[in-house]
Amino acid sequence: MTDSIRVRGAREHNLRDIDVDIPRVGLVVVTGVSGSGKSSLVFDTLFTEGQRRLLHTISPYARRVIDQLARPRVRSITGLPPVVAVSQRHNVSGRATVGTTTTVSDGLRLLVSRLGDYPPGIEPMEAEAFSAATHAGACAGCEGTGRRYDVSERSLVPDPTRSIREGAISAWPGAWHGKNLRDILDALGIDIDTPFSELDEETRRWILFTDEQPVVTVHPERDATTVQGSYQGTYMSARRYVLHTFATTKSAALRGKAERHLEITRCPGCGGTGLSASARAVTFAGHTIIDLEAMPLADLDQVLAAGTSTDDVARNTVDREIIGDIRASVTPLLDLGLGYLAPRRGVRTLSAGEFGRVRLARQVTDGLSGLLYIFDEPSAALHPDDLPNLLSLFDRLRAMGGSVVAVDHNPTIMRAADWLVDLGPKAGVDGGHLVYSGPPGGVIDVAESLTGAALRTAVQSKDAGKTDRQPRGHLCLTATDGVASRLPPTRIPLGVVTAITGRSGTGKTRFLVDALIPAASDSTRTSVHRVIELDQRPIGRTPRSVVATYVGIFDEIRRVYAATDTARAHGFGVGAFSFNVAQGRCPGCGGEGSRELDLHFLPSVRVECDECDGARYRPEVLEVTVDGRTVADVLTLSVGDAVEVFADNATLRRGLDALLTVGLGYLTLGHSAMELSGGEAQRVRLANELQRPSRGSTMYVLDTPSTGLHPCDIDRIRMALQGLVARGDTVVIAEHDPQLIAIAEHRLDIVSAPGASVVEFAD
Repeated sequence: MTDSIRVRGAREHNLRDIDVDIPRVGLVVVTGVSGSGKSSLVFDTLFTEGQRRLLHTISPYARRVIDQLARPRVRSITGLPPVVAVSQRHNVSGRATVGTTTTVSDGLRLLVSRLGDYPPGIEPMEAEAFSAATHAGACAGCEGTGRRYDVSERSLVPDPTRSIREGAISAWPGAWHGKNLRDILDALGIDIDTPFSELDEETRRWILFTDEQPVVTVHPERDATTVQGSYQGTYMSARRYVLHTFATTKSAALRGKAERHLEITRCPGCGGTGLSASARAVTFAGHTIIDLEAMPLADLDQVLAAGTSTDDVARNTVDREIIGDIRASVTPLLDLGLGYLAPRRGVRTLSAGEFGRVRLARQVTDGLSGLLYIFDEPSAALHPDDLPNLLSLFDRLRAMGGSVVAVDHNPTIMRAADWLVDLGPKAGVDGGHLVYSGPPGGVIDVAESLTGAALRTAVQSKDAGKTDRQPRGHLCLTATDGVASRLPPTRIPLGVVTAITGRSGTGKTRFLVDALIPAASDSTRTSVHRVIELDQRPIGRTPRSVVATYVGIFDEIRRVYAATDTARAHGFGVGAFSFNVAQGRCPGCGGEGSRELDLHFLPSVRVECDECDGARYRPEVLEVTVDGRTVADVLTLSVGDAVEVFADNATLRRGLDALLTVGLGYLTLGHSAMELSGGEAQRVRLANELQRPSRGSTMYVLDTPSTGLHPCDIDRIRMALQGLVARGDTVVIAEHDPQLIAIAEHRLDIVSAPGASVVEFAD
């Protein structure tokens, strides 16, 4: 095949030494059941090799570390252009917005800076002065946060009937530091045994709010077992301690404790915008930068289109250039049906489908040509009516000279492809083979292809999979339940499956998070005892968080190894087999199995630890084996293999069987939680719930559980959700997939326009 990427001998993970040609013209879809090897081919082989080759072209420093990067296990790859990958994993900053992700905000700041109307007395400012994230643009009163952080006596002393000795000042640190502050007050002559509320007001205010830091000699109390000499102690007020800790600590736990004692209010100086007074005063077409950032993109586009009229020909040329760049960033978002989003909308508040489309639009905006664009599940969480817009965007990338490879399971996307690569035929050790490569229509004739079988199968009937189960009650929602001021009254049946449907952007996720979950959590309104949101957020923050630890089976594995004679001979307890404990973990990588390399202006990369070769443990710990396997070997087992290895261990089987039930048998026990896709993270959460005994009436809320699932895998999720309902629980899903919608006994269709402030339901 001419003009193609030629992969020969790919053996990464479960790939079986496959050869495949991937055309560089047209849309190529790589598919197969979960665990068949799709990501191993596209991301771990093509993208990894593309990244490695890129580093060869840049700085000498990068070339020094290139040998530390793991090469993909492949004999050869030819015809590979520079690669850009858009994956589902999105650990984004809490301050990231639609505007900052797509460069729209950068353009708006430049627009107001260069073309804005400046009031008298305000000198022209650079673009950065219109950003609250810079020193030049930040409000002096809140340093750009838009919030004021302070404390009160009530927030610092929640129970004033206690004395200081009894812990009245709960905002104080624990352990020695808190005792030190108490002893300093005692040395200053303050009564620490009287209830705090009975101290005079002046004394209470000094203890909590003083900026003084007196140094006194402390004579600590002694007992029969403790000997401690006098020392010089420096006092710090409770307010000073909380604010200082909140601003400077690197500990999430300490920061969280400090935040619980803060009173957070809108900054009165900037009205919560975070911007300086000068930045708030400049306008373009009568709108401040705040107004422009708050506009829906569709309205913003109209303002920009009308904003170029002027008699100044030279300025009009500048207008058109700046505005043209902004509109070029906005247009792909409008084409993808996101005109209702505002630039200031926080990325973390977007649904999975919205976030994916925002990232897709960014690729068109960059305007680069000759690249290979790799997309991971681009159709995830999209309504069928939104798929044509997605395909149109792919066409634009190809028109710019790019090649598009998408890992996807959606039948519409597969049928629209110019070339289909099907891996399998099954998952894990039964996958990794090239089942089919060619035009999409040919796969239906391949007998061993599960993808072909799915495309051959007629669409299920409307009521397929539905039971005649009757609800055991209802949760009634009214206009007071979040989302909107005029939420129509509606009822959610309990004890059955309810599907929330509607186009992307109509408010399904907003309805679940802002209305349903708070109402169901109110014990005065419903018989539901627990509400569990099984969302798609990452379930781990460090490489030491793995699948086995999240579902709790690693505790039992460590107990199995600690019970061996070899472990006892070494004096190893259960902790020695944890890579989170210093006794057992490799000192070189801290139990992560890899180290992070800083590539300066490029994203950091992780390389295998050269002390433990990725095993995570000290050598002496790896001397302990069970059936010839070290604890590190167990972490490399897939869930499916582990079921056979630990067939006689009922505790382990419970968690492993739950992972199998949700279609995750291909994951290894040591698979990093940071590397799970959003759909995989959600299914791991679901598995964790399935292995637990029923605790009474629980409501499970899932947003698009079909994300990342091949049509043949959706049956597993169907059975898992029906299993929850069979034990008396309630399931509510927001979903587009017809197979999952079909199992619902009740359906609520949201028909409001995308971005509407009011949620509307179909009858």
